[in-house]
Amino acid sequence: MYRSTFVVSLLASVASTLAIARVPATTKPALEIITREEWGSRPDPIPESRKQTPKFFTLHHAGELWKPGTDAALSIRKLQAYGQREKGWPDVPYHYIIAPDGRVFEGRDWHYQPESNTKYDLNGVLNIELLGNFEEQRVSIEQLRSTVALLAKLSRELKVDPATIRGHRDAAEGQTDCPGKDFYRYVQDGLIRQWVEAELAGKPTDIKELDELPDGPTTRISTSRPTTEAAN
Repeated sequence: MYRSTFVVSLLASVASTLAIARVPATTKPALEIITREEWGSRPDPIPESRKQTPKFFTLHHAGELWKPGTDAALSIRKLQAYGQREKGWPDVPYHYIIAPDGRVFEGRDWHYQPESNTKYDLNGVLNIELLGNFEEQRVSIEQLRSTVALLAKLSRELKVDPATIRGHRDAAEGQTDCPGKDFYRYVQDGLIRQWVEAELAGKPTDIKELDELPDGPTTRISTSRPTTEAAN
């Protein structure tokens, strides 16, 4: 009886060790995607004439300071309502919106062209916005990781070349500072593209925050979520 119990215990220990050995030493957190239905989107119909095939990635920041405890879903619903009321836009102007904590919110259906307060060719543009003002705040590591993961996912699924990744200021030259100097340097220096290409190639990606710019900003954006987010 003693030997039988010992053997069973030994086999269980070996199986447990093998199971642990099969788990990668480091695992990347999965993208947390909030669907339109989950955040309470209420889009108006978009004309068929606005249909597109995505060919370019354009990165934005909201340009508004992010305050700790802000409800991301509520902010996006307000953006949608404002655009519909004041601009005559049928939906939010972005296809995806990334909160400071790294959550990705589905925006406008990517089958349709986005909107812009600046003038440039919007046909084929896939718009991604990060919440926050990166002229005055530092982009979070969570946002950087989600940006890279989302771009890799979309590049793979929609066959959009990572070489097309650009900032809003690149597309609308001389019209805007978007996506803010703290975030734009990751785009300008090619880091975002390099990280996306590494993801697509299945290579390790060591996504890190850059040092503070000499002239700022110095304040890190808050990644805290409100205790209870507003209902739809």
